[in-house]
Parts: sequence; structure tokens; C-alpha cells
Amino acid sequence: MRKSVKKALGIVASGVLSLALVSGCSSSDSSSPSTAAASTSATVTGDITVFAAASLKNTFTELGKEFEAENPGTTVTFSFAGSSDLVAQIIQGAPADVFASADAANMKKATDAGVVAGTPSDFASNTLTIVVPPGNPKGIISFADLAEEGTQLVICAPQVPCGAATKKVEEASGESLKPVSEESSVTDVLNKVTSGQADAGIVYVTDAKSAGDKVETIAFPEAASVVNLYQVAALKDSKNLTTATKFVDLVSGPKGLAVLTNAGFAAP
Repeated sequence: MRKSVKKALGIVASGVLSLALVSGCSSSDSSSPSTAAASTSATVTGDITVFAAASLKNTFTELGKEFEAENPGTTVTFSFAGSSDLVAQIIQGAPADVFASADAANMKKATDAGVVAGTPSDFASNTLTIVVPPGNPKGIISFADLAEEGTQLVICAPQVPCGAATKKVEEASGESLKPVSEESSVTDVLNKVTSGQADAGIVYVTDAKSAGDKVETIAFPEAASVVNLYQVAALKDSKNLTTATKFVDLVSGPKGLAVLTNAGFAAP
């Protein structure tokens, strides 16, 4: 009789324990996903400011809109300029969350200054080309033609990525260019040509493509020896590092590459 009572009590206790365990697991499982979702949606929100190379204006503007659509509650503000100007501003304390450079050299300046969070990501590459006004009044057909007397040539300044690349091509080809102006961004070079203030300019392939029929493009083989690698990184002093990192992920991911490729950029 005593054995039967003990056995019955054991069965009841076991059942109660099992129900408690099932109830506990059920409660934990049902709350975890919603908690994780809430945490994710709470962190990827707010404003970020992106400092990006001038040659990225069209593509990054498009990616900014896509990012905001994918992450309701976010706002992306851009500052476009020459990479050298941007990195100088960042090092001096300008408030920014993301830096996208048109070359590895200016990103290295930011990294060496200790303002970059993590490791920069390679996300695109670009090469140079010659642009001239419609009709090509000067009859320019090669890089060597840019050195001809009387040619009103505009290029980027040496400290700007497109200028540094131009200098490398100049040295490799043995030509000595005599530009009438050296600009602080590639878009300024393009504007000089489209406005009729220059006979020719050296810009990126992507800038020439964005100008459409406002310019004629003259490819030159020497450009293949100098390819600019674009890099992007979140910044250490960002007030919204989670959202900044999420934007970097978009740029360096497949969606970013699709937008960039469509604009004429090559893969990194």
C-alpha cells in the first residue's frame, strides 16, 4: 500500500515538473523573437551623416534613399567633396558617421589618425577617361594630345584621388601636362568642360557616363595601369554607430554593387 502511494505521488510530481518545464520553454521561445526584433528595429534608426567622394554623388544619393526605405525612421545626410578635403575635415573633428573615399590613400590617412571604426571595406573601383565638349573642337584622340600647346586642359589637384591617378599616368607615359586649372574635386573638372571653360578634362569613367551627351568620351589605354580602389568605413566618433555600420553593409553588399555597376563602376 505504501509503495503504491509513493509511486502515485512520484507520477504526479513528475507530471507537474514536466508541465513547468514545457511552460517555461514556451514562454521563453515566444518572447525571444519579438525581443530580438524590437532590439534590431530600435537600434537601426535615427540620423547619420555620410562624407563621400564627389564621384559617388549619384550612386550614394540613390543608395541613401534605398537605405531609408529599408529602415524606416532613418535619415541619411550626405556631404560630397574631394576625398582629401573630407578626410581633413573628419580628422579635425567634423561630425560624420561614415567616410567613403575614392582611393585607399585617403582612407589610410583616416585609419592612421584613429578615426575609423573597424576595418574599411573595398566596395568599387574606377578608372580615368578624357572628356571633351560635343564635337571635340580640338580633335583630341589620345592622352598625348592633352599636352599640345594651346589646349585648355583641366584636371584634379594632385592631393585629390583623380589628380593622384592622373599624375601616375602622366609619369608612366612620359608626357608633361600643362593644365590651366587643377580642381579640388572631379565634378569641378567635369563642370569646367560641360560649361565650355575647357577644351578637355580628365575624369572618372563614371563621371563621363553621368554627363551623358554633354560631353564626348575618349578612352586612353594608359588609364588601365592606374585603377582607383574605393573604400568605405564607419567612423569611431559616430553618435549612431549601429546605423552607420548598417549603411556600410548596404554599400559594400550586393545591392550596393548593383547600383554602382549600373553607374559604370567596376567591382573592387
